[in-house]
Amino acid sequence: MTDFVSQRWNDILFSSWQHFSMVFQCLVVAGVLAVLAAALTYQRPAWRSAADSISAVGLTIPSFALIGLLIAPLGFGVLPAVVVVGFYALLPILRNAIVGLAGVPVSTVEAARGLGMGRRRIFFRIELPLAWPVILAGIRVSGQMVMGIAAVAAYALGPGLGGFIFSGLSRLGGANSLESVVTGVVGVVLLALILDLLLIGLGRLSIPRGIRV
Repeated sequence: MTDFVSQRWNDILFSSWQHFSMVFQCLVVAGVLAVLAAALTYQRPAWRSAADSISAVGLTIPSFALIGLLIAPLGFGVLPAVVVVGFYALLPILRNAIVGLAGVPVSTVEAARGLGMGRRRIFFRIELPLAWPVILAGIRVSGQMVMGIAAVAAYALGPGLGGFIFSGLSRLGGANSLESVVTGVVGVVLLALILDLLLIGLGRLSIPRGIRV
């Protein structure tokens, strides 16, 4: 195992960076889209119910099957991997964003209106900061989930550590096959831990102590 890692260290580092970069960028885009969608739906019961249903149904779709379906229209490579990772990243964040925004006390919003604050200012100065701990919790859940899904996306020749896993599985029993799988799995776990620590640090920097959950 040591020889395998030492001989392929540069490839492992490069694949790790690709993996982490894809997940991180998808999380950022998914977070922005989820907050925008939540802002449009959380005050409309019918829309909020539809968004919750989409989130619930979307999470039941097997990621491996979705990747396979996307190969036909999108081909192999980065694009289907990004689409799949972004899709699954969006769902938990959207649900938490709706819950967080809907959970802001009405009395707080009314007090802000009484002070002469407009709708947009209330959202960015009152509602979004109060909902941010719940949204960030959704981002953490999403990050852990899509870190593994990004590995599965290597089935469509997507970037990242999944290539080591599928390469090892395709020649299981052959030379270095087990080492290849273990390297990919351990690498994904370590990246997931690093990402979660970064998000915890973000929470400590961005959430006032009085509203931390």
